Amino acid sequence: MTTTEINRSAARINFAKLAPKAFRAVIGLDAAAREGLDPTLVELVQIRSSQLNHCAYCLHMHTGDARKAGESEERLHMTAVWREAAHFFTAKEQAALALTEAVTLVADGGVPDAVYARAAEHFEERELAQLLALIFTINTWNRIALATGKVAGTDER
Repeated sequence: MTTTEINRSAARINFAKLAPKAFRAVIGLDAAAREGLDPTLVELVQIRSSQLNHCAYCLHMHTGDARKAGESEERLHMTAVWREAAHFFTAKEQAALALTEAVTLVADGGVPDAVYARAAEHFEERELAQLLALIFTINTWNRIALATGKVAGTDER
């Protein structure tokens, strides 16, 4: 990271401090979205969305959280190329990762029926709703971190 990039980040607002009600609402959404979902799946979804959104801050945070939860280095490395390394992931995880990509990149063509149907095969309706909420939430966090210039490795939760 260049000095200019660091200085630019330092000049950005502190969203949590300046919009505390909005920030707490996102924290509440995050907590609600995780309910009933496997913690490993939660981290995989957050990692994949952060990769797609180029959010180094969130990617650093969630790979660290995944490691602490016992996730293997192999799977962390393979998340970016999960289709080519499908054998590292369960069918349910693959369906979640495909849905994560479709929702994260929704402007590129929506959420294809086949992707949604695949997820619906592996998740009960309530769990699917929770998964969607999780995907919405990590995309929000990615945008907050990117817009406010969060620096990877600082983990300012």
